Amino acid sequence: MRAVVFTEFGPAGVMHVADVPEPHAGPGQVRIAVRASGLSAGEVLLRSGMLRDAVPHTFPYRTGFDAAGVIDEVGDGVTGVAAGDEVFGTAPMTMRGTNAEYAVLSAWARKPAAWSWAEAGGAAGGAETAARVLDRLAVGARQTVLVNGAAGATGSIVVQFAAARGAVVLGTASEGNHDFLRALGVLPTTYGAGLADRVRALAPGGVDAVVDCAGGALPDLIAITGDPARVVTIADFAAAAHGVHMSHGAPADETGRAMGAGADPLALHGLGIAVDLAESGRLRIPVAAVFPMAEAAAAHELSETRHARGRIVLTT
Repeated sequence: MRAVVFTEFGPAGVMHVADVPEPHAGPGQVRIAVRASGLSAGEVLLRSGMLRDAVPHTFPYRTGFDAAGVIDEVGDGVTGVAAGDEVFGTAPMTMRGTNAEYAVLSAWARKPAAWSWAEAGGAAGGAETAARVLDRLAVGARQTVLVNGAAGATGSIVVQFAAARGAVVLGTASEGNHDFLRALGVLPTTYGAGLADRVRALAPGGVDAVVDCAGGALPDLIAITGDPARVVTIADFAAAAHGVHMSHGAPADETGRAMGAGADPLALHGLGIAVDLAESGRLRIPVAAVFPMAEAAAAHELSETRHARGRIVLTT
């Protein structure tokens, strides 16, 4: 089986396609013939070497966390799906490896008919993250939420999940992405100095919660809410120094403790919401670019520019 791997830390050029053993569905899992899969920004950082001391890894490292495709194996205990069904979902955190011809999923949902394979392949990780961070902040109707980095792969999904909860959504992005955000129902503003003043002008009644998808602005974001507990980041590794929670995709219970392998209720929760929103026309999955697996290095290079509007996707 062909899969995207890297065998050493370094620039994007270390990414390549290699022959690896096929995975198989274990209990509570399905295997899919992958049609499209997402590129993980976290794995871009890991491949560069920036996270080598923070993230367990072995070489060759197989990349990819979310994917869409056609089920061809159903593990013991799985009900409600069968070989031939079209689904999208996430791999077990301990396995990953969805940038490949075949992948095992531990959480999945049926692919909405309105989505292309590229949209579905890049949807699951952002949907899981959006549900997770908005649940932690208890975002609800008539609240005001600021999403820092709102035009990116994850931010563009977070803003739509927040709007679906009835929240007023503000988002930071470069000016060239403001019309894009308005089309998603977001009140846009720019990054950088004076952010608190610009947000105050857009939301004179204050901001109830902040989701940081970009990093590098935690002092300003805390000042906007007045409380670090009302800020969650998925991108800033200095979070703890500011008293801010950094959210990640490892399965955890309500106390934050890691759960056993295969336990992934948050992903299931987010995927179900994504399907409901997609079918009611309230969720778009912006796709910045689509690359064949053989061009994974080019996909990583685009991700590193931090200017991609939406998700970068690989196809088999």
